[in-house]
Amino acid sequence: MATNSRSERPRRRSRRYVSRPKICQFCVEKSTNIDYKNTDLLRRFITEQGKIRPRRQTGTCSKHQRQLAREIKRARHIALLPFTSEPWSDAIRR
Repeated sequence: MATNSRSERPRRRSRRYVSRPKICQFCVEKSTNIDYKNTDLLRRFITEQGKIRPRRQTGTCSKHQRQLAREIKRARHIALLPFTSEPWSDAIRR
């Protein structure tokens, strides 16, 4: 008699990653204002390469993510934040 190989295997529990619900810090703290002059706040939402972090990483809601992107772009335009993370010394040598 042929036995079913699936029934002989021990069952494995699938370990799936269960993420915590991400809560927008700007919705929780009503007093926090997103402003292009507040570079310390904006730097937390930028990667080391100078890219804007996505919502799935930061946990912000769509409304505040759009405000963050707008203020980061304003700060970049005025040169409060860098467009890229490349050091000046490397750029001059090229």
